Amino acid sequence: MRTLCSSTLIGEFFVVGFAGLVAMKDPDLSTGTVWTVCGIAMFLCVALCGVVTRPAGVVLGWALQVALVASGFFVPMMFFLGVVFAALWWASVHFGRKVEEAKARFAAQAGSGSPDAV
Repeated sequence: MRTLCSSTLIGEFFVVGFAGLVAMKDPDLSTGTVWTVCGIAMFLCVALCGVVTRPAGVVLGWALQVALVASGFFVPMMFFLGVVFAALWWASVHFGRKVEEAKARFAAQAGSGSPDAV
């Protein structure tokens, strides 16, 4: 799960950075505000890579997905990209857990020494 979720978060890191560049063109937003918010979001993307295997890490990841979709109010394309990354996050968590379960089953079979274990 760690690899899939971390890959999604690193992709989001770049998307948030590019969204910051787009948001700078909005005359209603100050450059300092845009980069403070984007910087925090980019830091969270990288920091979550380290805690994604803990239950709170997945919950914080979902909170980040909600924030990414909500950023569409400032950069409209982020509504679409936020939904895409939320779907990727779901797939990373869902299929990552399935892979971990399969690895655990395989390790249990290999450790039991049964003739069925390959």
